[in-house]
Amino acid sequence: MAKVKTAYVCSECGAEHGQWQGQCAACKEWNTLTRISLGGSASPAAKPDFRRQGYSGVTSAVQDLSEIDLAAVPRVSTTLSELDRVLGGGLVPGSAILIGGNPGAGKSTLLLQVMCLLAQQTSALYVTGEESLQQVGMRARRLGLPEQNLKLLAETNVETICQVAQQHQPKLLVVDSIQVMHSADIPSAPGSVSQVRECAAYLIQYAKQTNTVLFLVGHVTKDGNLAGPKVLEHMIDCFLMLDGSSDSKYRTLRGQKNRFGAVNELGVFAMTEKGLKEVKNPSAIFLARTEEPSAGSVVMVLWEGTRPLLVEIQALVDGTQLGNPRRLAVGLEQNRLAMLLAVLHRHGGVYMADQDVFVNVVGGVRVTETSADLALILAIVSSFRDRILPQDLVVFGEVGLAGEIRPVPSGHERLLEAAKHGFKRAIVPKANAPKAGVNGMRIIGVSRLAEAIDAMQEG
Repeated sequence: MAKVKTAYVCSECGAEHGQWQGQCAACKEWNTLTRISLGGSASPAAKPDFRRQGYSGVTSAVQDLSEIDLAAVPRVSTTLSELDRVLGGGLVPGSAILIGGNPGAGKSTLLLQVMCLLAQQTSALYVTGEESLQQVGMRARRLGLPEQNLKLLAETNVETICQVAQQHQPKLLVVDSIQVMHSADIPSAPGSVSQVRECAAYLIQYAKQTNTVLFLVGHVTKDGNLAGPKVLEHMIDCFLMLDGSSDSKYRTLRGQKNRFGAVNELGVFAMTEKGLKEVKNPSAIFLARTEEPSAGSVVMVLWEGTRPLLVEIQALVDGTQLGNPRRLAVGLEQNRLAMLLAVLHRHGGVYMADQDVFVNVVGGVRVTETSADLALILAIVSSFRDRILPQDLVVFGEVGLAGEIRPVPSGHERLLEAAKHGFKRAIVPKANAPKAGVNGMRIIGVSRLAEAIDAMQEG
């Protein structure tokens, strides 16, 4: 009998250790190491084999690069264009897709909608480990979804799930959620690092060998990160994060990893009584401004994945009552706000050391690119000087530490999107100002921060 190899895995960060110790060397947490078996005693016959007859899946044969078939990867539409956009054009057979999000964001609702609709065209199996079959059925009926053809299974054992799936041979498989799944070969409790890792690997192996589209639902921690081992994000092909606050009906689906499409692609949905509905023109939602204009508000143009998105940014500057002025950013990186305030003082001549500064991106959008720098600074100056900016003004551009205004990618497409929504004026980096201009829009190209502030005052 072969010797069974063991390791000790941290339940907090997933780091492996050769022997038990009280403190994890990676994350410094105490008493988090659990013993797992790495195999060695199982016979070759005990290894799972899900290959179907006639399936020509991934082969281990060596091939010359010039002989690789470069035909387009076949894709299947999810019937939701916003979801197709985030996935890069649709579902790829044999792919493993992980959807994460806060409780109540709509992960299960979105997948149930997709599965009920696609079940009318192909075979689909929905595995629930957190709800009963009656609860899933009640949700489907409440949402008015077609109930025929979709197969349901309430199970948490991955071996049993794969055996049932092998019998029914579905083209689509949903496992909700990976944190409650368990394998009989792993001694730890469901939700632990070892269970999540091994169960995910087992299901992904089944999906790859049988050419099945696999959806995994994942929980998130209080910090908004995916719960479980970090290796889980490396194992899957596509990682989508569904965001949305409880006080807003809108949900944003962002692709954080995609082997078959662009990352950081954004899809927008609205939560209604009939489930998640697509928002075809998200800029119109985020541009729902008040009828009475106020200082500290300006519209910027972001680039989300493969399309521009118009979003309003607001700033409030007020005299501080504390020794250290407050700097609060919602939807933006707080460290970047502090840096831009220093640039504003050094190269714009605006002193903010005795002022509290609060900034907010309207609609709950999370801004990760630097094209919002110029709009953020002009909104702060507008609030500080109590000067209302024109309602038909749009701003974008990156601000450097030397006070220069740097160009951003896809500048012309951003201007065209703004013009389509009725904006007549734009303050942009000089390198992004098109020579031919844009019909119906006055474009002001600036190369220094002081020029942008002067252009704002003239407007």
